[in-house]
Amino acid sequence: MRPVFYLLPLAAYFYGAVPFGFLIAKFVRGVDIRQTGSGNIGATNAARVLGWKFFPLVFLLDFSKGLLPPLAAMRLVSEAGPFEPSPIAVGAAIAAVLGHVFPVYLGFKGGKAVAASTGAILVLAPWALLVAAAVWALVFAFWRYVSLASICATAALAISVWVIYADPLGAGVFRTAFGMLGAMLVIARHHDNIRRLLSGTEHKVGRGAGTT
Repeated sequence: MRPVFYLLPLAAYFYGAVPFGFLIAKFVRGVDIRQTGSGNIGATNAARVLGWKFFPLVFLLDFSKGLLPPLAAMRLVSEAGPFEPSPIAVGAAIAAVLGHVFPVYLGFKGGKAVAASTGAILVLAPWALLVAAAVWALVFAFWRYVSLASICATAALAISVWVIYADPLGAGVFRTAFGMLGAMLVIARHHDNIRRLLSGTEHKVGRGAGTT
């Protein structure tokens, strides 16, 4: 493998760190999204501040942070089979998600990694993503909490990666590690939401300052 390929995770971090929600809010409304709504730079808060028509745009841009780096790595690094991401691809995915959560451009205070992690999982473990998407939709349909749906879907994703893909501690250890670490990171980033859910003060969609 060429040494330059090891720079892919670094490039992935800097792309993942681009605060699309923050930039769009500044450009469209001239506001600092971190000082409005939930204070998060992700798609849900951007939609709350700018209008829900901006949700797909911000979500897809954040989604691309997790999608494009591992996809590019898998295209450039051919050391693994077509259905087994290489360690470099998984490293690029992790770096991109960490870039979103800890962006150098915003003093290392970023989003909650739901959209970015979803993009990465689409590349690394698409069948597990289907399970997580179904869990998200069911939880959201019943309770209307974006945060609760995201937390439950993330937990389901980690379990699904372990169950669906063979040899999770062998050849698939890197993919399994991403599923587990990604789940822990997303859930940890929702600590404020978990506290509000437990106290009954979390807001539902359409009722003010929730989160994603």
